[in-house]
Amino acid sequence: MDFKDSPEQAEFRAEVQAWLKANAKPKTKDTVRGSQENRYKEAKAWYKKVFDAGYACIAWPKEYGGAGLSQIHKVIWSQEVEKYDEPDGYFVIGQGNCGPAMMHFATEQQKTELLPRMASAEDVWCQLFSEPSAGSDVAGLRTKAQLQGDKWIINGQKIWTSGAQHSDYGVILCRTDPDVSKYRGMTMFFIDMKQPGVDVQPITQMDGGSHFNEVFFNNAEIPDSQRLGDVGGGWGAALLVLMNERLAISGIQPDGFPELLKLVQSLDIDGEPARNNPLVRERLAHWYCQHAGLKASTNRMLTAVAKGGIPGAEAALGKLVGAVMNQDIANYVLQLLGDTGAISDESLAEQHAHFQNTVMFAPGIRLAGGTDEVMRNIIAEQVLGLPQEPRADKGIAFKDIPSGNQG
Repeated sequence: MDFKDSPEQAEFRAEVQAWLKANAKPKTKDTVRGSQENRYKEAKAWYKKVFDAGYACIAWPKEYGGAGLSQIHKVIWSQEVEKYDEPDGYFVIGQGNCGPAMMHFATEQQKTELLPRMASAEDVWCQLFSEPSAGSDVAGLRTKAQLQGDKWIINGQKIWTSGAQHSDYGVILCRTDPDVSKYRGMTMFFIDMKQPGVDVQPITQMDGGSHFNEVFFNNAEIPDSQRLGDVGGGWGAALLVLMNERLAISGIQPDGFPELLKLVQSLDIDGEPARNNPLVRERLAHWYCQHAGLKASTNRMLTAVAKGGIPGAEAALGKLVGAVMNQDIANYVLQLLGDTGAISDESLAEQHAHFQNTVMFAPGIRLAGGTDEVMRNIIAEQVLGLPQEPRADKGIAFKDIPSGNQG
């Protein structure tokens, strides 16, 4: 499925193409990614340039820093900017996840003050959901928020928080009532990541980067005015964030096929072009089918959203298939490269060590936004309508759920 532009959309596409041609860096084979810190600075500068030109957060209302256009306009922008070497998806957690939560639950004053700064990346946001003891069960979180007067006292720990070390604010889900079921006893807030009582500790990953973080809360105070939604309504608020996360991730989830196709067009195996090897061609055909299917599925979902729908559970398919495919392709390419596959120096390796880096980072991609098992459950229960798995903690007060901490 391909989008067919209306005359108005074609005009917008031409406008975007002209602006990008004048302002964005073209993709070249010599592009080398710098350090994580440099990439962050480059992303901040790019987002500010896009914001000043009026293309930031295209589907957001203008009063909140957006362009006031539709999801289809956002798709057109994504299609065109992907042709350039710019970090356009760098702050997707804030703008794709936290932004919709703030737009839905925050006060008008908070929205007009904070959302434009988020759109321009003047302020960077993170999402504080995952915890060490909860695994993939978001509702199993144990970070406590206790009300004292007109403020909440936060204690606990979050983990795998993307970009927390760079963030100014975060959307956080806390346990506010342990005497009810785990889904009814949570509340969502937003918090200043630079305030006292918030300790961010980057996690060094095996690829050498520190994209993920642990975040510790020690008597951190949040005013009740920074509560997002009702007390005890955190699960519903979290579902809103997660639905938008699936939509946001579906637009930038790498599946590895374009890079594989580019490689086999220039790689030789035993003195012959790799593209002529029957085994390579078989793998190309297999992954092309998946790549085309993912593209069609994403376009179908975006079309539904553009017509007034909401991001559906179908987005879990893109995450499940794309993340696995991305990892499988990277591992396959390292086999094709033979001994040279061990070279991870970006200045020497094929495609600047893209596949070597992917092998290292791919496990994190398969965890981010929900594990494979969580995605399969979502597809089974919400798309295919299969019965839910038995849940031993259903209807039990959170404090009474057995845990490994009990003797």
